[in-house]
Amino acid sequence: MGKKSSVLEGNLVIVESPAKAKTIENFLGTDYIVKSSYGHIRDLSKADFGVDINNKYKPDYIVSSDKKEVVKDLKNLVANVKTVWLASDEDREGEAIAWHLYDELGLTKENTKRIVFHEITKDAILNAIKTPRSIDINLVNAQQARRVLDRLVGFELSPLLWKKVKPSLSAGRVQSVAVRLLVDREREVHAFEPIASYRVTALFLVEDEKGKVTELKSELSKRFDTLEETKAFLENCIDAVFTVSKVEKKPLTKKPAAPFTTSTLQQEASRKLGFSVAQTMSVAQKLYESGKITYMRTDSVNLSELALNMAAKQITDNMGEQYVKIRKYKTASKGAQEAHEAIRPTYLDQQTIAGSSAEQRLYEMIWKRTIASQMSDAQLEKTIIHINAGNTGEHFNASGEIIKFDGFLKVYIESSDAENEHDEDNDSLIPPLNEGDELNMQIVEARQRWSQKPPRYTEASLVRKLEELGIGRPSTYAPTISTVQNRGYVIKEDRDGEERHYKSLIINEGKVVVSDKTEITGAERHKLFPTDIGIVVNDFLVKHFENILSFDFTAKVEKEFDEIATGHLEWTQSIDDFYKPFHQLVEDTLEHSEKSVGEREMGTDPASGKPIIVRIGRFGPLAQIGDSSDENDKPRFASLRKGQLLETITLEEVLDLFKLPRSLGEFEGKEVVIGIGRFGPYIRHNSKFVSLKKDVDDPYEIDLDTAIQRIITKREEDEKKLILSFDEEPDLQVLNGRWGPFIKFEKGNYKIPKDKVAETLTLEECRAIIKNDTSVNKGKVKATAKTATVKVAAKKKTTAKKPAAAKATKKSVKK
Repeated sequence: MGKKSSVLEGNLVIVESPAKAKTIENFLGTDYIVKSSYGHIRDLSKADFGVDINNKYKPDYIVSSDKKEVVKDLKNLVANVKTVWLASDEDREGEAIAWHLYDELGLTKENTKRIVFHEITKDAILNAIKTPRSIDINLVNAQQARRVLDRLVGFELSPLLWKKVKPSLSAGRVQSVAVRLLVDREREVHAFEPIASYRVTALFLVEDEKGKVTELKSELSKRFDTLEETKAFLENCIDAVFTVSKVEKKPLTKKPAAPFTTSTLQQEASRKLGFSVAQTMSVAQKLYESGKITYMRTDSVNLSELALNMAAKQITDNMGEQYVKIRKYKTASKGAQEAHEAIRPTYLDQQTIAGSSAEQRLYEMIWKRTIASQMSDAQLEKTIIHINAGNTGEHFNASGEIIKFDGFLKVYIESSDAENEHDEDNDSLIPPLNEGDELNMQIVEARQRWSQKPPRYTEASLVRKLEELGIGRPSTYAPTISTVQNRGYVIKEDRDGEERHYKSLIINEGKVVVSDKTEITGAERHKLFPTDIGIVVNDFLVKHFENILSFDFTAKVEKEFDEIATGHLEWTQSIDDFYKPFHQLVEDTLEHSEKSVGEREMGTDPASGKPIIVRIGRFGPLAQIGDSSDENDKPRFASLRKGQLLETITLEEVLDLFKLPRSLGEFEGKEVVIGIGRFGPYIRHNSKFVSLKKDVDDPYEIDLDTAIQRIITKREEDEKKLILSFDEEPDLQVLNGRWGPFIKFEKGNYKIPKDKVAETLTLEECRAIIKNDTSVNKGKVKATAKTATVKVAAKKKTTAKKPAAAKATKKSVKK
């Protein structure tokens, strides 16, 4: 105890996370104790916005319920140390965490020091302690302004949406703009009219002096609009002499990309590793806190002199001096802080690290990008061959690149979001050719092609777009994209392509052969799609709050936050300039706008003559036949299917929805019915429900044999799952689970002790396990355990005359 007391008399370092605390603790001596605040300890209260609007927007901060013990422990430690070092991250969020700790723990300027570092290394930590500073209130105010503004917008708009669109909706300032981008793009896609043309390619065989034959792929320099034009050109090619009219050789220089910022890291991890934005930030956070990379929330591309020297040494030692080219990148963003660094490894001599697969892959990508940024340009030679197509007046082009000096390409090649229809036609090696050479035509082929629709956003391309527009900052990209998905306004998914017919023409045995072929086109992978509710909410907000949802206005607000952070703007004045007109607009909209549910009239039901509409309902988008106001004749409803939108669904598709529920026939003397409920498509048989297989069974096409298969499979699964049931307590079962047997009682799941055999448990033993269970691992289990014990006890009173060990029924499921 004496030793512990001497530590507490020295220094207390407070950081945001236990992992960061553990790493820093290894660098400091016994005079320092390092503790975590587990993120923010305070937030705005939920009462009255958590902001005093009439008192210069003074925030009402309260300690979060889950942080009260943390704050209590920190206060006890503070009382026994000489100096408190606030070592939260160096960005606005970290500065705000330090300020909240300072305020809530009752610290003073005399006993408090603020330290910052952008990498967790021994040298960085010790240097930070030598050069402490005070809390930067401007950075704190910039974070407060963002938090207060977002709270005011959310608390004003959300109740408006409850009344005008649908209950339980919410809206955020930056999130709403992100949804608008997706809705706008979705409408561009649906409005897009593809233009057809014919792409002509040719394959030539080139023989060198040694008799080696090389294929030369080429493409006609123009496209034809019609089948007739294309066919006529190919017919002229049958007897044409193909000659090289020109050989162009151009030197090319490729430069490496800058080191990673938060935005470019998220984009590249998505393209190269398939990571979501949230996953990238989670893995990067672990790498940072374990001291492997520098701070991962940054918009700077700057590298320190130490990093530049380390990179030069690594490149020289491993590849030679000719590969070194030191570069000092400058960030284009006005709000960027050049004092910060780009994301890089803390130790560039470590090309690989220990850790999870995700950590290793992300680290390796960061290492390669950092090293490549300080390497020489790649020198290439691009060759373009122009080939005359006889007397047609047209010519083919073939191109290829030769790497003269690989430079940074030896280490790293940046990926692209471009969706190229002809990825198979990348530049290839060009055989030696001279002007006037005749070429041996092997194939001339034409295919009908179409102009490409605007690409839907991936998480990575949405981050890039937000950054281009000046919307959001490094700390907001990932939360924004996660939030719009969690609220159900956006979904990320794959969608299969559709079959498309096209014309193909080829020269075969001296004739042009025209054929009809099919291909799959338009497949989407990991794309973001706005949902119906997202579209309806977006349209309502754009209609009534056009200025607030404009890209320019949102970018302007971000610039104001930057000005607050540098002390050039008073934060409460910025809030006041926004809030007063905004609040009045909310009041006017509440009073004068109509309810908006995306309702669209589709036509008339041929069978009943009643009107058909589609709209947003309580549980999502639906189709409706009949009028809700007619009490004597209630309308019929059907949920829209996956991939269907209120805006684009057709009358024929709507009518198909009402084919459910449909009867397939009988099984075991009971009717088998297919329907769609709140939780998706199902089979109903003998008052029991069986879910259809996702992405396999179509409720509109499934037949009786397949449905019976699903019913039997479900029974077998239930039999294997059930170990015991009790006639005296129907709600209590012993079941097989993913992690072994457990007791299920009402809504609670209870672990069976290791010294018990599930198959031999009695009802009394099960009741005792429930009564003694203290687990909290499944949400409501703890509360349920308490109520379950009470209910079991109550049942015991009514069954007191029965034997103590109630009879258990093995596998007692009704079939």
